[in-house]
Amino acid sequence: MVGELLAGLLVGASGLRLLDSSEPTFTVLADVGFALVMFVVGSHVPVRDMSVWRSLRRGIVGAALVGVLAAFAGIGLADLFATGHGALYAVVIASSSAALVLPIVGSLKLGNTAQLITQVAIADAVCIVALPLAIDPARGATTALGACAVIASAAFLFLALRRLDRSGLRKRVHHLSERRKFALEMRLNLLVLFGLAALAQFAHVSVLPAGFCLGLVVAAIGEPRRLARQLFGITEGFFRPLFFVWLGASISLSELGRNPGMILLGLCLGAAAILSHLVARIVGQPLLLAVVASGQLGVPIAAAALGTQLHLLQPGEDAALLIGALLTIATTTVAASVRARRECAALAA
Repeated sequence: MVGELLAGLLVGASGLRLLDSSEPTFTVLADVGFALVMFVVGSHVPVRDMSVWRSLRRGIVGAALVGVLAAFAGIGLADLFATGHGALYAVVIASSSAALVLPIVGSLKLGNTAQLITQVAIADAVCIVALPLAIDPARGATTALGACAVIASAAFLFLALRRLDRSGLRKRVHHLSERRKFALEMRLNLLVLFGLAALAQFAHVSVLPAGFCLGLVVAAIGEPRRLARQLFGITEGFFRPLFFVWLGASISLSELGRNPGMILLGLCLGAAAILSHLVARIVGQPLLLAVVASGQLGVPIAAAALGTQLHLLQPGEDAALLIGALLTIATTTVAASVRARRECAALAA
């Protein structure tokens, strides 16, 4: 992600100006990439993991406590830097990233993470749904209605897919697609994704909830490994890098030079996210895992992308959001590594 953003900075508004982020075709392809990125993020939410459901109460309480502190921190930072985006900062600070945290937990084989995973999943889902409302409060009613239409469509889709799954039709389609190499599941998922995205655009809502809600539906039904590989290929192989290059190309670092306070804002956003997540220690979350929960990816990136598309952010504010996210990613990586070493040392002893 960092490399793709840097590539966009190099060839975009901050560098050689070879790419124009406002060019319509480039923007449409970036929207497709954005929808696919959010689809993958949603599919990473462990809605079928029973250990997550067993720790639901503590996860909800932990996420709620973080949300309360994030609200105060967001309002305070908005007043301090005179941006008027307290609600946006609160959502960004309170957010976590299942797409970032879960692979780290899995690759390091961290133990005692059920509460962590539950809290991250809840914060990820709530903050992604709340982001369009927070970033443009003036159109809150319209945005809420559009988001409800997308969510209702996703819920209907879940019920329909569950019925097809229980009837055995979905499994027969899967075997037919695998035997005849039709890639039917990928085609159908992309068709539904673009349909939900079109509904979102028609309702004047970002493609963000469309991609995320469909990802949740696929995660709830159960994503076949073959479909996961296909979507990984089409997303990671082309559309996700293109989206991040577009995002980097749309950011003007010269605005940071003219507004150095935005660099400080980014560092404060990252620090506020890390400190706010420490409150989960009250409900039994180990301190290092509380730091791991602060890792952000989807929400700050979505906030920067939406703010850029809607022209709602101040000069340099989009870069500040990304600086804050990068700070939490670095801290999450270090905290998870320290936790893994401690667990290994405890086992060895």
